[in-house]
Amino acid sequence: MSNEDAQREETGAVFARLAEIVYGPEDYAQMCAALCVAAPMLVPGCDRASLVVRRGSSMRTVAAGDDTARRIDAAERELGEGPCIDVLHHDTTELDTDLAVRTRWPALTKWILESTPVRGAAGFRLTVEGADAAALNIFSDTPGALTEQSLDAGAVLAAFASVALSARAHRDQAVSLRAGLESNREIGKAIGLLMAIHEVPEEQAFTLLREASQRMNLRLSEVAKQVVETLKRTSDASES
Repeated sequence: MSNEDAQREETGAVFARLAEIVYGPEDYAQMCAALCVAAPMLVPGCDRASLVVRRGSSMRTVAAGDDTARRIDAAERELGEGPCIDVLHHDTTELDTDLAVRTRWPALTKWILESTPVRGAAGFRLTVEGADAAALNIFSDTPGALTEQSLDAGAVLAAFASVALSARAHRDQAVSLRAGLESNREIGKAIGLLMAIHEVPEEQAFTLLREASQRMNLRLSEVAKQVVETLKRTSDASES
């Protein structure tokens, strides 16, 4: 097997494992962390990576390959400049192969060169449902190691990350919707039973349920579930 074939096979294996994580039991944070861990395996010249999500005016690092990547993200937010900020605000792909030679972000570059081993950076815009924007950030410790090939590989990983994050958002929405529907059914059952037993209208039955929720310091759906179970046990006992 040639080196090129071996590399292609390894890349395919990494993406296959990422796909398992996206649709597996891992939570959102674990999935984002896996994408950052995979970046150095898939993007030539990459030593570390991070994922940043923007909602409104708030930007948050949801995962980072290491503390250096996380600190650079924090410095970008504090200084108000950098590849990640440009990507999030202008929908572009950013690449600076050698921060020591030329820089569009003087304050951030000065901080990076003085505080970290990073010497090159790239940023890719992600499209994610439930967020205004997101970015995949790539960092290299070697000047000139990030190339056009790195951009191509980074774009592929960014596209995969967009699909992965959107798929997880859909799955989480489906789980929340299902839970909400089940809660509503329990509340409806409880109200119906209270109306029948106490011979009160629906509004008064709901008030009884809400007051019980407040006294017990529980969610209304939990109280409803307890009411249904209690009344069912009472009914079963009376029939036996």
